Amino acid sequence: MKKILALVLAVVMATFCLASCGDKKESKKDSSEKMKVGFICLHDENSTYDKNFIDAAKKACDELGVDKVFKTNIPENNECYETAADLADSGCKIVFADSFSHEDYLIKAAKEFPDVQFCHATGTKAHTSDVKNFHNAFASIYEGRYLAGVAAGLKIKEMIDAGKVKKDEAKIGYVGAFTYAEVISGYTSFYLGAKSIVDTATMEVQFTGSWYDEAKEKEAAQKLINDKCVLISQHADSMGAPTACETAGIPNVSYNGSTADACPNTFIVSSRIDWTPYYKYIINCVKDGKAIDTDWTGTIATGSVALTEINEKAAAKDTQAKIDAVKADLEAGKVHVFDTATFTVDGKKVESYKADVDTDAKFEGDTEVIKDGYFHESEYRSAPYFDLRIDGIKLLNEKF
Repeated sequence: MKKILALVLAVVMATFCLASCGDKKESKKDSSEKMKVGFICLHDENSTYDKNFIDAAKKACDELGVDKVFKTNIPENNECYETAADLADSGCKIVFADSFSHEDYLIKAAKEFPDVQFCHATGTKAHTSDVKNFHNAFASIYEGRYLAGVAAGLKIKEMIDAGKVKKDEAKIGYVGAFTYAEVISGYTSFYLGAKSIVDTATMEVQFTGSWYDEAKEKEAAQKLINDKCVLISQHADSMGAPTACETAGIPNVSYNGSTADACPNTFIVSSRIDWTPYYKYIINCVKDGKAIDTDWTGTIATGSVALTEINEKAAAKDTQAKIDAVKADLEAGKVHVFDTATFTVDGKKVESYKADVDTDAKFEGDTEVIKDGYFHESEYRSAPYFDLRIDGIKLLNEKF
């Protein structure tokens, strides 16, 4: 009987040992698993805007050795919250969303998963939401658009000097998505860049009411071409405007990436935010147990504001040299994009302005943003808040 009991005890001990060893092995496997980051995109890689985020995410994650999960074509509704929650449930330590109206749904998920970091591009609420694991990020892309505007101005000047365009015909067309501050800041900085080269330049803006609608963007560009705009740019995400320009032979400055392959005769340059530095920053923060900035603004110095290579076939001569010189002045603080000496509103210089930095339902101004002679964009929060309607720019429609 004793032998039988001893044998049973030995079997039990062996089984326990195997189970214990198995648990230790599994535990070791768990500890060695790669960190995982989830990315929520409004569209997919067919959108130049989303492709820019996706390319940067792939680069950052691959360089830092972390896993990445992409969820594309996620609308700005409760599906965004459900997607964010699923990513958190699946083990993602960071969840990032790329579109403005994803914000409220990401905040909802952040409250539910306090141990996961939720990061959001172009948003405005992180600094007032009091949700510690929710963060906003953007970059001083208005500086990149200003530089692209300089390239546009040089092209228009070349056309004037060649007798193809008269000085009083230097009208720029711009395809915009919505009348948000982000878009207003973008087209205004682009216009001021062009105007720094051609002081008679004017601009017309046609809105589409969509971030990505190729048919509407192409139609808007065609309307601007028909209105005798001599160069077109955009803050919209499809190839609609660039292809319309290529067909009509109108110079084009695109956004979020080169269109030189599809539009070799008209593409000049493109500005974009390079999100790679931010992705590396947040991943390393989580790895090192450090806090992520509530509002992070990338700059030219951080490598977050980028321009594509100049298309020499379409650009004016010496465009790159001029851009390099102006870029150096921006970095040195010698040039400010929204210098109040370079624009007026209703014929008057703007001496003071309270911007809606702490966004509320009434959209009332709360923060003085003009000092030292210029409008301080993206300094009091990362997302743009420049929404002045300056002279020289005509909005053809503004219901959006």
